Amino acid sequence: MVLTRRIIPCLDLKDGRVVKGTNFVGLRDAGDPVELAGRYNEQGADEVVFLDITASKEKRGIIIDVIQRAADQLFLPLTVGGGLKSLDDIQQILRAGADKVSLNTSAVHDPSLLTRGAEAFGTQCMVCAIDVRRNTTPNEKAIPVSLPDGSTCWYEVVIYGGSKPTGIDAVAWAKEAEERGAGEILLTSMETDGTKNGFDIPITAAISDAVGIPVVASGGVGTLEHFYDGFKNGKADACLAASVFHYGEFTVKEVKEYLRGRGIPVRL
Repeated sequence: MVLTRRIIPCLDLKDGRVVKGTNFVGLRDAGDPVELAGRYNEQGADEVVFLDITASKEKRGIIIDVIQRAADQLFLPLTVGGGLKSLDDIQQILRAGADKVSLNTSAVHDPSLLTRGAEAFGTQCMVCAIDVRRNTTPNEKAIPVSLPDGSTCWYEVVIYGGSKPTGIDAVAWAKEAEERGAGEILLTSMETDGTKNGFDIPITAAISDAVGIPVVASGGVGTLEHFYDGFKNGKADACLAASVFHYGEFTVKEVKEYLRGRGIPVRL
């Protein structure tokens, strides 16, 4: 059976509204999350991701309300991330109607949370989000990745919205996350995020080769070709995008029709 590739719109939430900026600054309001998600539902999106980018505890009530409204109205899987630090946090989000949770900073601080979450709710519910950036500092323990210009680097995991380096090798962390119970990797490269120059193909392909679970490519879509490149050369199982969908540059349907025309199996 040929596995279809997924197209996933991502909605960044702040105070219960969808916002879009560059590197989390210059945030602009992009609308009501449930209305936007409903539009993507009609366009044939395979999933929707909600990321609570402020993720402070006092906002949890708002995100719960948004999830409940979305779950009541949508007929597609919903992944929710941002500020989830405990099994109780995860349970709240799943009870509100989410199908999966995305853990990033909290998984780096406490990798056992992936294991405990997988044991409690199933690996299919646990997404490990990994934000990375290129690092050329010599590191004997890191796994080298070849770049298009012939040079090599290693990719470092960064946390707190890309603001804090960890010294952790991204390929090694992806493999550990899989071993600990993650059912999927959501990979965002700080090198390409917001650039509209395409996904970071070298690290997407390296992690796709290294793990046996689905990898979602994120960060940098600007053209239809970029989606194709993410699947063909990045070997991704899904491609995630935000602004090209929110501001109507493409519909999900247009992306899928383009991909099908180029031989990528998608669900239309």
